Amino acid sequence: MWAQRFAGNLLRSRILATNAVGSLVGRTQPSSLLTSASVARPGLGAFRGVLSSQKSQIRSVHNLQPRRRKYKKAQKGRVPVRTGGSTKGNYMAFGDYGLRVKLGLRLSAKTISAIHATLKRKLKAIKDLKVWLRVFPDIPVTTKGTEVRMGKGKGAFDYWAVRVPKDKIIFELSGPGLNNELAKDAIRQAGFKLGVPTEFVVKNDATKQPKKSEMPPTSIPFQHAK
Repeated sequence: MWAQRFAGNLLRSRILATNAVGSLVGRTQPSSLLTSASVARPGLGAFRGVLSSQKSQIRSVHNLQPRRRKYKKAQKGRVPVRTGGSTKGNYMAFGDYGLRVKLGLRLSAKTISAIHATLKRKLKAIKDLKVWLRVFPDIPVTTKGTEVRMGKGKGAFDYWAVRVPKDKIIFELSGPGLNNELAKDAIRQAGFKLGVPTEFVVKNDATKQPKKSEMPPTSIPFQHAK
């Protein structure tokens, strides 16, 4: 409903601007443009044009944030600790080389952008290089100033972050001219941006994404005491 209303306002403003220009030049606009149906409720073509212009907007890696959230602030939370045996995100799914964190941490959007820039700079000689981001910062983090008394509500929004559990792969690389030595050096340089130990992962039978039937159980089976 809001999209139709927005398209109607956009079409109405364009019609009024066209009429104003026509009156200044001395030309008269056809009356068919100012019908009640076209102004009150735009056609399907105008509605599709507005949606296509909205879909054409592509976000850059330097602007990592969700398009919208239901609430502008969130609780602090904790980095998840997988006690049930979950292996989601621990396998290579897209590229040939990956960067894995060995400890859980909270990554900010600024740190993710810095890692991506380091990888692109170290591997700029590789043509058709592909970089996959396996995590996305969608948690708002708020902060308060120093020496502020308690109370007065939650602090103001500061940056976007994501909680990354242990052994999760956050970046993957692939390219036609990318070899083991170049990828290992680039991932080593990118790992310096993190405050936790990292690991260089190569795609093979042990690290690639297994089939659903071959995956280990997500929960440890209960054993009765004898």
